[in-house]
Amino acid sequence: MQARILLADDDAHIREVVSVLLTSEGYDVQTAADGNEALQLFKNVQTNACYDEAHNQPYAFFDLIILDVLMPGLSGLEVCKYIREQSNTPVLFLTARSQDADKVRGFTVGGDDYLPKPFSAVEMLARVKALLRRYHRYGGSPIQENRTKLMVGDITIDVSGRRIFGPAGAIALTDFEFSVLLLLAQNKDKIFSAREIYEAVWNEPFLEQSANNVMVHIRNLRRKLGDNPQNPRYIRTVWGRGYTIG
Repeated sequence: MQARILLADDDAHIREVVSVLLTSEGYDVQTAADGNEALQLFKNVQTNACYDEAHNQPYAFFDLIILDVLMPGLSGLEVCKYIREQSNTPVLFLTARSQDADKVRGFTVGGDDYLPKPFSAVEMLARVKALLRRYHRYGGSPIQENRTKLMVGDITIDVSGRRIFGPAGAIALTDFEFSVLLLLAQNKDKIFSAREIYEAVWNEPFLEQSANNVMVHIRNLRRKLGDNPQNPRYIRTVWGRGYTIG
């Protein structure tokens, strides 16, 4: 079956070049000039989605979605966040920026891969084929499957429901607390600096006082999780570098 791809970028030249490239490889490509148009196309095909009995869930018409991060109206990050609530269709981000914080932000909202501009045709096709192969083989990437339910020790994170549960039951977290915990849990053993956490979760430029904001949320998370800062089971501080889980 011909793979169907949604491509959204506000640069008409990039849309044309990538569309021709993918079409020449046999893919069916639909394009959108901004985030609002991309989301509308996604919603339209969702109404005609089929049901995947093997994975007990509906799946979208599109096999892959390619989103420019910075677009008029809704950004690619906002579009991806909505899509991830509805579907496990893989998302590839295109961006002119390649900073680690931008990559972390993209992965946090549910992106699967990240391709900085300018990119070569060979690299684009390699990323597309890898995502499609993984999606068709597993019905979604391993990262996506793990997003549904994550375990950190005896803590269970319900990603789609944005809830967590400990041995004694549900644990109430604020939205920012949950996002910080999810960022660390989805990247076990990776050390995040306060700057990386702040820019990924708060989606704002890091200022001098931002480090205190992150520190307060980490402290509150530890308290609610029953974690001892002197001998943590969950969130560890790596002095001079940041925070990690694992």
